[in-house]
Amino acid sequence: MRRFAFKALFAMLSLGRTERTRLDWDRVILIFSTSVTVGLIALYTYGKATARW
Repeated sequence: MRRFAFKALFAMLSLGRTERTRLDWDRVILIFSTSVTVGLIALYTYGKATARW
């Protein structure tokens, strides 16, 4: 899991490199979908912890 976290961190950091003018859409979509998934999991666990659902 730690290896995956470092890969994701370095992928996000390499998005903002100045030498690349064109966006790598595969990487942007991967990061966006991963962040949405993590957000939904966080909302689900928050809802279960507070007994709202």
